[in-house]
Amino acid sequence: MLLPRPVEGAEGPYDAGYLPRLEMSFHAVDEPITEPIAKLGGDPVWLDEPCWPVHPRTGEPLDFIGQFPVPAEPCEERRMAYLFLSYNDYETGGMDPEDGEAVLLIQPGGRIPKFAAKGLAGTQGRSLWRFGPDEELLPVEFRIELTPVPEEVERGLELDGTINVNDYLGGRPFYADWAGVEAPWRFYFCLAGTDLNEQYFLNFAHGYGYAYLSPDRLEGRFSWEAA
Repeated sequence: MLLPRPVEGAEGPYDAGYLPRLEMSFHAVDEPITEPIAKLGGDPVWLDEPCWPVHPRTGEPLDFIGQFPVPAEPCEERRMAYLFLSYNDYETGGMDPEDGEAVLLIQPGGRIPKFAAKGLAGTQGRSLWRFGPDEELLPVEFRIELTPVPEEVERGLELDGTINVNDYLGGRPFYADWAGVEAPWRFYFCLAGTDLNEQYFLNFAHGYGYAYLSPDRLEGRFSWEAA
């Protein structure tokens, strides 16, 4: 699988910490994915001991959103990042990257963030879902295909700050003056929020969610901004 490579000299979340930018497209699957590949929904395919985070105040397991390959040098071992978000009454957690309602875990060898509340052994929550006809929550699972963004799209971003890609991994993030974290955290990937009738539900108030990695790529953060 093509993966972005770490960029030397990236100093913070406004830089392109990993290149090239890869667009993410989502493809529904007929059978559960049981390999450590990029996906949304289903069950996490752990590369280390299972570690399902819970809400730090209620103790409820967070929802598993998806797993994403961590950029690496050719000689480095494969790592995955696992994204978990809270959900309550149509609201998806993650406005604050360190309140424990959004947890991005790295395996193997990653650090569990200090603010994350780890569930007891055997803890398991829901996976990503969509609303059914009667607003029941239906689990979903998608394979993520990663495709290099065309050069003309990248040039458009650099020239006028516009980009016609909603979901992407690597590259420079598309926000003018906001980031959920400060340096030395580096931008990792972007997920667009969705509406009630789409193939899965993530309420980012019509905005975008952004993931970040520490410079050593062993710890993660996630937060979203409203449109």
